Amino acid sequence: MGALEYHDRTKHSPRSVREGSSRLNFDNKPTPYKEYLDLPTVAMADRIRPPQQPALSAIAEPTPNGDPRRPRDVDLETLTTLCYYAAGITKEIDLRDRSVPFRAAATTGALYHVDLYAVCTDLDGLEAGVYHFDPRTLSLDVLRTGDYRSVLAAATNREAVATAALSIVTTSTWWRNAWKYADRTFRHAFWDSGTTLANLLATAHALEYRAEIVTGFADDPVVDLLGVDPEREAPLEVVPIGTNPGRAAEFDAPEVEPIHPDTAPLSPNERTFPLIHEAWRAGILEDGAAAQSWRTGASTAAPTVGTRNGGDGERISLEPVDDETASSRPLHETIRRRGSCREYARDPVSFRKLSTVLDRAVCGVPMDVRYEDERSESSKKRAGGTGVERSESPDNANGETVSERRHASHEDERSESSETRRSSREDHPPLSFVDPYLIVNGVDGLESGAYHYHPGDGELERLLSGEFREEAAHLALDQRLGGDAAACLYFLSDLEEVVDAYGDRGYRVAQLEAAVTAGRLYLGTYAHRTLGGTGLTFYDDLVTDFFAPRSEGQTPMFLYTIGRPA
Repeated sequence: MGALEYHDRTKHSPRSVREGSSRLNFDNKPTPYKEYLDLPTVAMADRIRPPQQPALSAIAEPTPNGDPRRPRDVDLETLTTLCYYAAGITKEIDLRDRSVPFRAAATTGALYHVDLYAVCTDLDGLEAGVYHFDPRTLSLDVLRTGDYRSVLAAATNREAVATAALSIVTTSTWWRNAWKYADRTFRHAFWDSGTTLANLLATAHALEYRAEIVTGFADDPVVDLLGVDPEREAPLEVVPIGTNPGRAAEFDAPEVEPIHPDTAPLSPNERTFPLIHEAWRAGILEDGAAAQSWRTGASTAAPTVGTRNGGDGERISLEPVDDETASSRPLHETIRRRGSCREYARDPVSFRKLSTVLDRAVCGVPMDVRYEDERSESSKKRAGGTGVERSESPDNANGETVSERRHASHEDERSESSETRRSSREDHPPLSFVDPYLIVNGVDGLESGAYHYHPGDGELERLLSGEFREEAAHLALDQRLGGDAAACLYFLSDLEEVVDAYGDRGYRVAQLEAAVTAGRLYLGTYAHRTLGGTGLTFYDDLVTDFFAPRSEGQTPMFLYTIGRPA
């Protein structure tokens, strides 16, 4: 089952939704947690370190480099903060006669099928080992003790993984999502890990650690390391956090003894969906050499794959506010405030707020397959020469080191962030695999209609004029939210081009780039007091038809809506 066939077989249409609708068996609903029965646990730090950086600044980091002014020591408190703001329980929501735990990142159906695992060296407060994050108890389940980072290094053949003190591995437990969404769960694995990783990256960057998403790795060694069964739960991404300048990169993995820890049943009758496992298996890589070869082949592809050039439609420049006057709501408050809007008022939102959210969120995802060969020398210098570590050598005429500049003013830091963001867009495209299209129905100062967004230019290209509320609702699986939203943002990709250039694993990358960007849109939206947003599903081919002829050959990856909450 290749990626293209899987995607076609899991498309929504009015007919497929009508004929495929069935009542959910709530007596068989899976638990949203993974519960180990006989493993020791480690209580996480008593105090979570709330990331104070403004959310709009934290999400706008297009590179993996973090901030050189932060010491590189990763400790248990760091791991606690990262896990909590990526996948922790941030609040309780009262629904009718029950209280529902609400997680940090949005996930389809609130089914929370994405888990986090930590692979680390000795940290302050934590022994080297392999751990599973349990959001119920804010604790770590101990899967292995000892330093197993070289297993991930060998599987990825990636220096950033080999030198990191800590890496986070994401997985999806298929049944926890397939209970409601059946075979579409393989799509949702990347939708939901993407929104989770948007939070994780923002938190790491707010704490000034280097962080990137590694999508190319040998799957089976990671499966063995975590002790999971890929027909039930499979690894999706690896995220190295920070760097250890004194550690030499080691890629020779030791033998890993198999583990089979007992877990509690997810539900009385767990069902399997072979199509999901087939789609996952189609994109696996055999070993680290294959991962490196895949990544190297990807780097020689065109700067963008699966996207469309602009046309001769009228261009409207975005009007984002600058960093000094943008919302300063801290990241930790934004994550706690984030919701999934369930009703929009049809009151318009301001063009400047929409512009600011788009400008900060659609800025490029730090992934191992982003096109970097053509980066300018100035960009490499900003990244510290190698893109892995910045030096402590004097960097200005006064001979001040980076450490000595640690207490620079907040305003200077935000100006520097803005300049880095602009320069990064000059060096490589903000999006490599997906195109953003919009239906605008309620934005002050922007004519209603359909648009193609060109983030590298900071411009919207008008494709159609007119109000399209009925069409927007219909495209969003006939959900009123789509029609009431001020704007609907669709990410489309030409999957045939992507798979031709990247193989079946490229499908994961296209889905993931769209989802991480959507996760940043969530955070950018909820950084503003008067805005709300949510992701919706869609009728695949009808979305393509609506934006044709520009979108010919493309298919939607993600739909995010934004507006004023009722």
